[in-house]
Amino acid sequence: MWHEEVNSARLKKRSLTLAGHKTSISLEEPFWMLLKAQAFSQGKTLSSLILEIDSSRKGSLSSALRLYILEKTQG
Repeated sequence: MWHEEVNSARLKKRSLTLAGHKTSISLEEPFWMLLKAQAFSQGKTLSSLILEIDSSRKGSLSSALRLYILEKTQG
């Protein structure tokens, strides 16, 4: 069980194109899963959700995505 927790805490890097620009984002797998679920529940693609979050962020994109998920899962 501890081994599974360690693996899920590792960063997963994904490459995306946002507004015509290629970028890479590193997040832990649980955050990727929750982002995909949020996008699906809103009828959006993962890229469109990330672009929306990106357009209003103050810090790094990875941090903004984590904060978005925390807000959605806490509320």
